[in-house]
Amino acid sequence: MEELKTTITERRRQTRNKMYRYIYDAESPVSKQQIATSMGYSLPTVHQNIAELLDAGLIRPGEVQKSTGGRPAVGYTLDENVRYAVGIAVSATHLRLLATDVKQNELAYKTMSLKSPEGDKIGEQIAEELELFFDENTLDRGKVLGIGITFPGVIDQEKDVIVLSPTLRIKDISLSAVRKPIRYPVFIENDSTSGGAAEWLGLSLKEREEDFVYLFLENGIGGAVFIDGKPYLGTDGRSGEFGHMCIVPEGRKCNCGKKGCLEAYCSAFRFTRDIGRTPEDFFASLAAGKEEYVQLWDENLTYLSIAINNLRMAFDCNVILGGYVSQYLEPYLPKLKAKTAERNTFETSAEYIKLGKYPTKAGMRGVAWHFMEEFINSI
Repeated sequence: MEELKTTITERRRQTRNKMYRYIYDAESPVSKQQIATSMGYSLPTVHQNIAELLDAGLIRPGEVQKSTGGRPAVGYTLDENVRYAVGIAVSATHLRLLATDVKQNELAYKTMSLKSPEGDKIGEQIAEELELFFDENTLDRGKVLGIGITFPGVIDQEKDVIVLSPTLRIKDISLSAVRKPIRYPVFIENDSTSGGAAEWLGLSLKEREEDFVYLFLENGIGGAVFIDGKPYLGTDGRSGEFGHMCIVPEGRKCNCGKKGCLEAYCSAFRFTRDIGRTPEDFFASLAAGKEEYVQLWDENLTYLSIAINNLRMAFDCNVILGGYVSQYLEPYLPKLKAKTAERNTFETSAEYIKLGKYPTKAGMRGVAWHFMEEFINSI
């Protein structure tokens, strides 16, 4: 494998990058003629750039395309294994690690208990678990682009701190303390913003043109707003903190200390920590018709419908439900849509409610993408 030429003009580099992205996005191997026709480049230009990408190990010959007469054309496709990144999710109780290749294919996954939510302790545990993760899955450390880490809380990238995480019950934690023990490039982001990025990546190219709101349902509740394919972060980086919008004035006390927040009614803690059951146990009992669980879940859907309708009124776009709670929602989606539609002033249905593609690993995928995007932009 050779290094890509860095002495070429910026215009030449942009041509090479566009060609790589075209191959990256293609659903099947593409020939030189297809690239030339679709992108408007001459065949010599295509040939030169294909040769460079092949020599660098970034692409490889794919399956030979079916011949329509004469010599069959060779297709080219991405070499997904050229690099990888690791996404790590920090939750109230666990650390989860996910390695994905350049095309976001899963290479390895692991979960373990979180020992301490303090910044320096989290960094030390991540550094330790990361090395074990590489060894257990024979992952080549030389190919790792970086380590993305998500936290359930408000992150101030300029001040380099976790401003507040009600779920972890921490405040003003230094991100540098988290990064310091880890000997690889590190990027830290909010879990729901990262989850929304993963769901955006999972959409077709045409679907990516549509705006959407992402509602992240886990032990905490968060969200993200994607406009023109980019997350809207807000003035202070707090956009999408949907879990702390008040839906019941003077209602149940939330982890944040306020009363009546959505998170106090619809987070996973409502049917796990509060009643001492695992999610699997709760939903199994719910499916069996256990009355107290049926009542609790109906209440949950009611408050969730209020929140979703508020988001629809505010943003007038699709609402994608994610987070690990969303993996249990499909049997109850018709009821949730009906409850939401009843509250809508302008519509009689709520087909704009969608279930996310990655209910359990979206945040890890999204934060790992930070390094994939940097890598792709550099080609």
